Amino acid sequence: MKERRNLVREDVDEPAYIWGDGSSIRCRVVNVSAEGAAIDVPNAAHLSPRFQLMTENDRIIRNCRIVWTMQNRVGDIFE
Repeated sequence: MKERRNLVREDVDEPAYIWGDGSSIRCRVVNVSAEGAAIDVPNAAHLSPRFQLMTENDRIIRNCRIVWTMQNRVGDIFE
């Protein structure tokens, strides 16, 4: 598959939290760039299209928008 991203994503394995619609869930960031990330979640069907993501290590909160979903992996861009 042809890569469509402007920036290459770095593979990581970092615990994180997603907030949205008054709830939070634990997830895992699997790759990241300055523009977005891929995240493994327990159930992608329960995510809202926009959410906040906070990685456990750096505690930076990013506003995100889902651009694709494949089973329990979600690709998002940072807004």
